[in-house]
Amino acid sequence: MASVIASRPRPRPAHTQGVTRCVYTPDGSKLVTVGSNNTIRLYKTGFDGEPDNIDDCQEQNIAVSTSNDFFVAGCEDGTVSLYTYGNNLFDRFLLRATLPVRDVALSPDHKWCAVASDELSVKLVSIEDSTNLRKLDEHRKPTKHLAFDPKGTLLALSCTDGVVYIYSLTAESPELITKVDGIIGRMETDSETSCQVAWHPDGRAFAVPTPTRAIQVVSKNDWEKQRAFKNGHDGDITALAWSPNGALLASAGKDKKILIWSTRDQSVVARYEYPNVVDIAWHPTKNLASFTTSDGEVFISPEFVPEQFLNLLRLPKQPAPFIHDPLVSKPPNGHKALATRPRRDSLASLEDLLDEGYGDDDDFVVDDDGAGYTLNAGRKRPAEDDPLFGSAHPSKRGNFLQPQQHESFQPGSTPWRGNRKYLCLNLIGFVWTVDQDSHHTVTVEFYDNELHRTFHFTDTFLYDKACLNDKGTLFASPPREAEGSPAVVFYRPHETWTQRNDWRIQLPKGEEVIAMSLSESFVTITTTAGYVRIYTLFGIPYRVYRPKNTPIVTCASWRDYVLTMGNGPVGPDGMCKLLYTIQNIKRDEICQNEDTVALPEGETLKSVFFSDNGDPCIYDSTGTLLTLLHWRQPSRASWVPLLDTKLLDRLAGGKKKESYFPIAVADDKFHCIILKGGDQYPYFPRPLLHEFEFEIPLTSVRPEGKPKKSKKKKSSDEMAIDGEDPFGRANESGGEEEEEEGESAEKSELKNLEQAYLLKGLRAAQMADFVDATSRSSAQRAALARLELDIDKTLLQLLAIECREGEERGMRALEAVSLLRDRSGRMIEAAGKIAERYGRTILGEKIRDLGERKIAGDDGADEDVFDD
Repeated sequence: MASVIASRPRPRPAHTQGVTRCVYTPDGSKLVTVGSNNTIRLYKTGFDGEPDNIDDCQEQNIAVSTSNDFFVAGCEDGTVSLYTYGNNLFDRFLLRATLPVRDVALSPDHKWCAVASDELSVKLVSIEDSTNLRKLDEHRKPTKHLAFDPKGTLLALSCTDGVVYIYSLTAESPELITKVDGIIGRMETDSETSCQVAWHPDGRAFAVPTPTRAIQVVSKNDWEKQRAFKNGHDGDITALAWSPNGALLASAGKDKKILIWSTRDQSVVARYEYPNVVDIAWHPTKNLASFTTSDGEVFISPEFVPEQFLNLLRLPKQPAPFIHDPLVSKPPNGHKALATRPRRDSLASLEDLLDEGYGDDDDFVVDDDGAGYTLNAGRKRPAEDDPLFGSAHPSKRGNFLQPQQHESFQPGSTPWRGNRKYLCLNLIGFVWTVDQDSHHTVTVEFYDNELHRTFHFTDTFLYDKACLNDKGTLFASPPREAEGSPAVVFYRPHETWTQRNDWRIQLPKGEEVIAMSLSESFVTITTTAGYVRIYTLFGIPYRVYRPKNTPIVTCASWRDYVLTMGNGPVGPDGMCKLLYTIQNIKRDEICQNEDTVALPEGETLKSVFFSDNGDPCIYDSTGTLLTLLHWRQPSRASWVPLLDTKLLDRLAGGKKKESYFPIAVADDKFHCIILKGGDQYPYFPRPLLHEFEFEIPLTSVRPEGKPKKSKKKKSSDEMAIDGEDPFGRANESGGEEEEEEGESAEKSELKNLEQAYLLKGLRAAQMADFVDATSRSSAQRAALARLELDIDKTLLQLLAIECREGEERGMRALEAVSLLRDRSGRMIEAAGKIAERYGRTILGEKIRDLGERKIAGDDGADEDVFDD
C-alpha cells in the first residue's frame, strides 16, 4: 500500500519550550493541552480562533487526562490537579507526591485516576473522595507511563526497568497478574523516547514502542507478541495512538516523522514531516488529529487521514492485528461450534421458547383493536445471529432451534499463541512450528535422542496439524484459497531401507483436514467433506468412507483400530450428542457403532487417545480421565473413570490452582503437563511431563497434610498368601497408646485396598478382552493369571482388615471371600487361616462351606452361605 505525504497544518504556539501533552474529551468537543508554563489551553473543536486559557495552574504540567466534565493534570512538583469545564477553573488537588509526576490516566468510567511518579508505587485515587487511595507496589522500579484497558479492568505500567507490569483491578486490592518482559527498553522517566502502552480499541491487545524502532502488538489473552509495525521509523519512537476504530495507528519519532499505519497489513499509508513530536491525539469521531512538540507547539490537522484512505477511518471497530486471530478462525467443519457447551440447569418453558425463538408473528394475527387476544403483542423478534436460536428468519413461522455442536480438534495440539503452536505432544516427542510470515519453521524433537534424531525444516506448506509415533511423523496443511492450493498431507518415516522415504498427497479442492491420527499400520484423515480417508504407511489409499454422524470432531488410532467421533442428534439441552465408532480396518469389523461418549451435561471433550495397551481413553473438561471397557464386543462398551484430577492430593486445601493437559496413558499412569493459574494449554519453553497414578473416584480429596498411605509390617494374612506360616510369629499389637493412630492407618489402608481391587479388576477385564481378541500366547495367559492372583491377594488383605474390626463385620468379610477368583481352593484355604487367626470361628466355618461349593462348581449356591 503506497504511502501519501499529507498536507501540513499550521503550528499554534501554546506553551513555552518543554514537554507538551494534548488530549481530546471523549465527546470530541475540546482539545486540552498542558505544558511547561503556568497556562492550560482549551481548544474548541471546529473553532479556529483563540483557545480558552486556565491561568490558575501549576507550572511544568507534563501529563493530562480528561472526561467530558473535568480533566486532571500532573505536574513535576508532584501535584495532581483537577479542573472543571463549567467555569474553566482549578477545582482541587487530587494527590500530592514527594517526587515528580510522570503520567496520569482516568479510568474509562472516570471514577478513578491512576498516578505515576518517580516514586516506586503507583497510586489509584478516587475522583469523588481523594482520601480513598489504592497502591500498586509489586513492581520494583519507577513508572514512566500507564494506561487503562478499554474496560477498565487492567492497568498497564511501563517501568524504567524495561518491563510492562499488568495489574488487575477487579478485586478490592489491585493484583499484579503478569510481567511482559523483553519488549520495551530501559530508560529514564524524563526521557523523550516513549514506551507507552496503547490499548487497541477492541481491548484484546496493546501496542508499545520497542528499542528497535518498531511497534509491537501484544495480545491480552496470553501476553505474547503478535504483529509488529516495522521499517517505518529511523529514530526512537516518541508517541503513538490508535484511531478510534482501531483501523489505523499513528506514531511519531525522533526521525522527524509522523506515520499513519494500516492495522490490517501494518503498512504505512501516510507521512508527516515534523520534528520533536511528543504526543498525538485522535478526535473520537472526525478525520481530525492533533499533536504537540517539545517546542510547546500544537498542530491541529483537520484532514489527518488522506482522502484515499478515509474509508479505513469510517469502518466499524476493527480487530487488533493478531498473527492468528482466534475470533476470525472458523472451525474446519464449517459449522457453528462452541468451544464450551454452556450448562443449562433447566429447559425453558414452552412460552419462553416461543417468545424467544419464534418471534411475534406480527402479520399472522393482528391485535388492531387492542382487545388483547394476541398473547405476544408488543414482543420483539430475537436479535440477528442469536447464539441459541439463530438468525432472524424471514418466514412468519419464526425461527427454529440452532443446535450447538462440539468443536473439532486435533488431539495433543495447542492453538496459536503469538506466532508459535504445538502441533503434537505425546510420549514419543513433540512437534512445534513458528510462523515466520512468509513460511513456517517446523521442529520435531524426541525424548529418546539415541533412538531418533531431532530435525527441523522450512515449511512452505504452512502445516497446522501433526502426528508423531515410533514409525514416522505425519503433517497436514490447510488449503490456501488465495493461491488456489489444496490441502496437503505429508508423511515422513523415521527410517526406511529405500532411498525415497516420504510421500505427499493433495486432497480434493475445497477439502480440509479436520483431525488425523497415525498408528503402526495406517494413516487416518478426517475431512470437512465428511470423509474418513485411510492410507497405508506408504501412501496407498486403503479405504474411504463417510461416517453416519457429521460434522466429524476428532479421531484416534492404534494398530488396525480407528476411533472416530462426530456430532450426533440433538439432546434435550440443545447440545449435539458426541458419538464414537471403533472399527478394525484390516478385518473390516465394527466394534462399536455410533455409541455415545459419556460426557456430563454442558461439558466438552479435551482429548482422545489409545493407551499403550490399546484401550481408548478420553479426558474431559471436568478433569476426569476415562477408559473404555469391553470395547471389542459390540454394544458392551462402557466408560470407566480412571482418575478425577480435581480429587488429587496435591490440590488438598485449595491453595493450588492448576489444571492438566493430557498427553498419554502408559505404564498404568496418566501422563500430563501441569498448567498453572488460568492457562489452558502449555507454552514455550517446553514444560516437563508429570505422571499420576490411577485413582478411581471413590472419596473426596483428602484434607491437607493427611498421608495417602500408611506403612505397616507384613501381616499374617500376607504371610498366608505367600505360603508362610501365619502363626510363626507373635501378635505384635501396639498397645492402647497406639490404638488411635492404628485406627486411622487402618482406614487409610482399607481405602487403598478398595482402590487397588477396582483398578486390578479393571485391568484384568481389559487384559482378558485383549487375550480373547488375539492369538493367546503363553506369556499373555501367564500375565492374566498373575493379575487375577493379585486381585485375590488384595481381597485377602481386605478380609484381614474386616476380621480385625470385629464379629459384626463378618458378612462383609464373607462377601470379600466370595469374590475370590481362584478355583483351586488355595485362596479359600488362606482365607480360612486368616479367620482362624483372629478367632472368627463362625466366619471360618462359612468360608470352608463356601470353599466346598466353589470347588464343586456350585457358583449359584454361593448366596446360601450368607444365610444362617
